[in-house]
This record gives sequence, structure tokens and C-alpha cells, in this order.
Amino acid sequence: MKSLCLRRGLFALSGVVLVALLGTPTHASSHREAPAIALQPKIDGTDFYMFRSYETGREGYVTFVACYQPLQDPYGGPNYFKMDPNALYEIHVDNNGDAVEDLTFQFRFQNTRKNIALQIGNEGDKRTVAIPLTNAGAIAAGDSANLNVDERYTMSLVRGDRRTGTSQPVTFQNGQTQFTKPSDYIGKKSIPDYDTYAGQYMYEIAIPGCTEPGRVFVGQRRDPFIFNIGETFDLFNLNPLGEATGKPNLLAQKNITAFCLEVPISCLVAGDETVIGAWTTSSARQVRLLNPAPNKAGGGKGPTVEGGAFVQQSRLGHPLVNEVVVGLKDKDRFNASEPKDDTQFGQYVTHPTLPALLELLFGVRAPTQFPRTDMVQVFLTGIPDLNQPANVVASEMLRLNTAIAPTARAEQNPLGVLGGDLAGFPNGRRPVDDVIDSAVRVVMGVLLTEADAPDGQLPYVDGLRVEATAFLNAFPYVNSPVAGSEVGKDG
Repeated sequence: MKSLCLRRGLFALSGVVLVALLGTPTHASSHREAPAIALQPKIDGTDFYMFRSYETGREGYVTFVACYQPLQDPYGGPNYFKMDPNALYEIHVDNNGDAVEDLTFQFRFQNTRKNIALQIGNEGDKRTVAIPLTNAGAIAAGDSANLNVDERYTMSLVRGDRRTGTSQPVTFQNGQTQFTKPSDYIGKKSIPDYDTYAGQYMYEIAIPGCTEPGRVFVGQRRDPFIFNIGETFDLFNLNPLGEATGKPNLLAQKNITAFCLEVPISCLVAGDETVIGAWTTSSARQVRLLNPAPNKAGGGKGPTVEGGAFVQQSRLGHPLVNEVVVGLKDKDRFNASEPKDDTQFGQYVTHPTLPALLELLFGVRAPTQFPRTDMVQVFLTGIPDLNQPANVVASEMLRLNTAIAPTARAEQNPLGVLGGDLAGFPNGRRPVDDVIDSAVRVVMGVLLTEADAPDGQLPYVDGLRVEATAFLNAFPYVNSPVAGSEVGKDG
């Protein structure tokens, strides 16, 4: 389906100078997308979702899901995938369209070793020896005595600039400020009932300045992204005009760590503006020194000593931007940048390379209009009469019109707006949204005239698509992780 407001809005911007990033649309998941972040997997953002909650009775809320630590092998013991206690993880919200954050939800972690030990030896030579594993026995809801590492985190809400604005703690249960992160899914022997165990760490939270409570869950989940990752990066070694389904989803056996946050709409919007934009970032300390004697005699500060200001290392709004849109020389710079400065990446939008690549590989005809004004409103400003703020500054971030009602799970169309479902991508992004198929169709000119995009109406696909029923119908929406001892047996 091609919305009239989409086409009208796209051509309305034809006289505007393109000053922001991200027109090319192979948006998928941003796993290991830049040279520097590939060396820091604990703060590597993989995907970002934002949508009106469609759980029954929660329609007045927006759910954010920020995924980190890519390509987690479920059997990745004995240390698994704990978050970085020296890092800062953030979800930013722009509620007036000026490309600057107005609200920032910050997450900080603290990992405490319990140093569970066993008595080893004979009566004449018995010693207390620390175990090498993450757990010393089964772990159940309400009983984590056997868990060898305690993972906790705090949350804050900053209003205004992320570093100089007003910061207040997000709390739960009579003002408590520390939340617990569940263990990764070691296996079914270690955690026999993972759903019940992890469910106790889905918290109702008090958000400063909000009259209604929100919810939060931070923990391991099955990677929600449906993406033909291997064949796509092998020079699109697939059939872009073939069947919409049938290809294997190699990410189905991988996990990620998900920051799931549900916030009342009334706490997110400002004045009469119903459109919000959002993105996620992670930052590391400016200085990191190797500790020559970490944890000597049980003390010390670990293998590194870190300090100084936080420096942004990862940025993610529309996913896969940095993987296949931004040039190699600018990938690290994009990860360190803010939306307000996106003019520096303009050439990657005005003259995208993906259409030319598809033309070269498959004989289809790339759009001939330059600069690509049709791309700007889909990815940089929002679409008039759909999700464009009144005073928008072009910049790369997900945008959501909170006034558009959510679509019930059973009725969600994976093609989102292109499929006639206005509650889907690019009006935010839900787990079901097939952003690969939608975005490739946009980049190949589905919103242009036939003269400018002779093959723009072709049904481009990557061979993978799922229905919304493949995901949960309630918070946190993304599925439980793959068990470390059951890889290949349950999904």
C-alpha cells in the first residue's frame, strides 16, 4: 500500500537542502558495525525498538527496547554476558523535534562476586577453594543463593542535556533505587524454569515527574531481529525478487541483552506535540589502564582501572545505519556523534550506494533522482501527517506518533506503513516489523514516480519474515533467551 500522505510529504521537501544522515535503508541490526565498537562488545548496541504498547490495558504507554551485546552464543560460559559496570547505557527522547534530547533514561551496573567456595581436601589438608563457575547449583525464582555473581543496576531520568541536566533516580518498592538483573540462561539444569525466574525482575517503577508508574526489565533475551545476516553481507547473496519467506534466520539461535522500558505517554510528550524521537547510546570512561595486579589477595579494582568523563562509543536509532550506510572512514565518528550534528554525514544520504549495488548485482534499475529527496522524510524528519514533528530538525532517530493507536498483535502487518499498518515502521518500530523488506523497497524508489524509479514497485525481499504471534503479546514483548544447554532444540 502506498499512502498518499507519504508521497505528498516526500515531494514537499524537494527544495530543502539535505543536511542529515541516513537515507539508505538496509536497516537491520547493528552487530559489530564499526571498527572501534567491535572491540567493545559489552557496549555494542544491536537494535532499537519503540512502539505504542499493545498489551491489553497498556495502550497509554510507549515501550522502548534497546538491545546490546551482539551475537551471544547461549553456551558462552563460564562468564556469559554480564554488562559493563564502568559503562553508561542510555535511552534518549526528543519531544520537540529539535534533534536534542529532552529526556534521558540512564542505566549503570554493579557486578558483585559472591566468591562461593567449597571445602576441598582431607582432614589434615582441607582448604576453602573458590569455584570456577557462575553458579554452584540450581537457580529458582526467589532463591539465587547458588548464583556466584550478583548483577544489579540503577536507573536515573535526566531532564535536559544528558550530562548537565537535572538528574533524579528512578525507583521501585518504597523508594529503593537498585534493581536486579537476572542471570543469563545458563541452561535448563541450572535454571529449570527461566520464565518464572526472570519474571520476578520485571519491575513496576516510579518515574520522577510522572503520575503513573512505568515498567522495566533488563536481561538476556533471544535476539528479536529477523535478518538473513550471512547472505546479506556476502554481497546480497540472495534473491531479492524471490519468496518473502523460507530462508534460515541465523540469529534465531543467538541471544542479546535487552533494556526494556515502558513509560506513560503523558510523561514523554511535550505540549501539543504528539511525535517523539528516540535513540540509544552507550559510553565508556575516557581513561582505561590495565591493572598489573588485579584483585591481588582478593582485593584490587579488577583487571582495569577506569576514570574520567564518559565518552560515547555506540549510537543507534534506525538500525544498520552504521553497518551499510556510513562509509568505513566515518563509522567510529558516527558512533560518537549526536543527532544535532548529522549534517556531517549528508553525502551518505544524498547519493546512497545500495541502489547501485543492487543494480550491479541483479540487473534491476536503480532510481535516477539525485539528490534522493524521497529518503529524507522516511528516515530523517518523519512523514507529514504521520510522524513528523511540527518544528523538526533533520536528524537520524526513530520517530513515533503517540497519537496513533497501537495495532493488536494478531492484526499487525510486518511491512508496517507500506502494508497499511500506520502503527508500524517507520512510525516507530515493533519486533514484527520487517524493516529490511520495507527499507529496501524505499531505497529502490517505491515512493518515487516510475520515471525516477523504473523498478521501484518490485517486491524486494531478503527471504525472511515472521508474524507478530512469534513474539510475546505483553511486556517485555521480546522472547525468552535460548538455553545454553538446549541450542537447536527449542527454536
